[in-house]
Amino acid sequence: MLRKEEDRDDGTRALPPLPGGSSPASPPSAVPAYPVTPRSSPRGSFSVGRINLGEIEVHEIIEFELVWDSSSSTEREGGVSFYRPVRIPAGFFCLGHCCEPKGRPPRGSVLVARESTSFEVTSGSYDRECEQKSPALRKPLDFTLVWSSEVETEGGDEGRGYIWLPEAPDGYTPLGYLVTKTSAKPGLEEVRVARLDLTDACEKYRLLFDAESKSHGLALTVWSSRPLHRGIHGKGVPVGTFLCDHDGKFREGRCHSCLKNMDVSMHAMPTLDQVHSLINHYGPTIFFHPDEEFLPSSVPWFFKAGALLFKQGQHSGEHIDANGSNLPLGGCNDGEYWIDLPRYHKTTNIKRGNLDSAVLYVHVKPALGGTSTDVAMWVFFPFNGPATLKLGIVDIGLGKIGQHVGDWEHFTLRISNFTGELQSIYFSQHSGGQWVDTRDLEFVNANKAAVYSSKGGHASFPRPGTYLQGSNNLGIGIRNDAAHSDLKLDSSMRYEIVAAEYLGEEGNAIEPPWLNYMRTWGPAVVYGSRNRLDRIMNALPRGIGGRARAVLGKLPAELSGEEGPTGPKEKNNWEGDERG
Repeated sequence: MLRKEEDRDDGTRALPPLPGGSSPASPPSAVPAYPVTPRSSPRGSFSVGRINLGEIEVHEIIEFELVWDSSSSTEREGGVSFYRPVRIPAGFFCLGHCCEPKGRPPRGSVLVARESTSFEVTSGSYDRECEQKSPALRKPLDFTLVWSSEVETEGGDEGRGYIWLPEAPDGYTPLGYLVTKTSAKPGLEEVRVARLDLTDACEKYRLLFDAESKSHGLALTVWSSRPLHRGIHGKGVPVGTFLCDHDGKFREGRCHSCLKNMDVSMHAMPTLDQVHSLINHYGPTIFFHPDEEFLPSSVPWFFKAGALLFKQGQHSGEHIDANGSNLPLGGCNDGEYWIDLPRYHKTTNIKRGNLDSAVLYVHVKPALGGTSTDVAMWVFFPFNGPATLKLGIVDIGLGKIGQHVGDWEHFTLRISNFTGELQSIYFSQHSGGQWVDTRDLEFVNANKAAVYSSKGGHASFPRPGTYLQGSNNLGIGIRNDAAHSDLKLDSSMRYEIVAAEYLGEEGNAIEPPWLNYMRTWGPAVVYGSRNRLDRIMNALPRGIGGRARAVLGKLPAELSGEEGPTGPKEKNNWEGDERG
């Protein structure tokens, strides 16, 4: 677990608070005019505002009207607000309302939908087993009241809130709830339900409100939702509505809250020229700590500098071509091969990297059913530095613990295919990470955000400061120090697109040979760190030592040695979604 360190009296640097509703960050500059899609391209709908999912066309709404705010009830603190989308284009219909914690305006969007008018089944982009005669969208039959606030006022319904679930005809399912401030049911014309085969499963995501945990007497829990099936092959499209539980027994099938993209061509994804424009416009600048010893390099520089390929049973390594063409490619990580540094004095120079040669290796892929584009930016470090353990006000260097050859790190830009706008950035942090909304980013130049790389370990963060890995309220954990400096790398200028599978032959994104090296980029390392950590823990007072053990027991395996880091294609997020 990574957390933001609180202000302390011990002189450690704390992370400045991310701007919230009361002091939002400056929004990015205007969206650029993206290159026009060639007529011969199967693309053509990127950033035009609407996306065709097959039989359903969707439009993104970012303007809302407050329906009900729990501040109108007798709650003392916390609370939740519900909103309806407004300025819905003619012919489109609401699919459900959205929710935010009280006091924060809606940060996201919701989709509205209509029957597709331009999609051609004969185009081959949608394969139906048989002709569907029932419409893709229908009005609900009725509404079921699933929750209401229990606030008694002299004005009757005034001040109350009501949550309604649309009752769908057979073969259809609701995609969201409607909220009212009176006991009168919503009108049937206010919302549409979707044919079941055009929807996908969703799951609870971020907790927005839990009345019971706040002892307010309201039996209601509300979450945002996201598609259950995500990543390159996921077809689920988030609608932007919420999920709720009013009886303590949440049922996943109560409300799907997710559409499915039936268009296998992913026509709303950007062309290669548009991808270059996106990176030029949004590519962040990575800031390395001013005391960073182990900087990044390009992969060819690493190979040319002397990195060697080793094989089981052989005592000497083989030199590697600059593009990795003589590496064993494909297959899986079978433990037969690994990369290591030569065993002579110049290895110190290789470990330090070469910032002048470094570039970001870019993987472009569909996200959220092709309604967003993920631009994953990978950076290679020849060496990962040692860890530092923080015990309250005391820092303990862990020697070689945490060191390993060949460190691959990344961050990911998520772009809306509706508008071409940057939605958020994922900051990878060791075995986890976090999505940060655009409004909470620090921008260094127009739409280009800052990414701070932690000293030695190279985890990425949205702001400078000290972060603790595995921390608890005692301030015990592994230090991650991030700071602004002149050591930086501008990804908008220094990048190489190495993969964009969805483009096929159209893309011309040529994969370098080394990308398909599926073995480890460093040798297996065992430092005996747990023995050292045990000695440190045994020297602590019993109460602190026990709690410190509980924290350190949750830390990643690399602190005590690991098989060796693998390359980008071996990571779960290459085809899957980011963790967080």
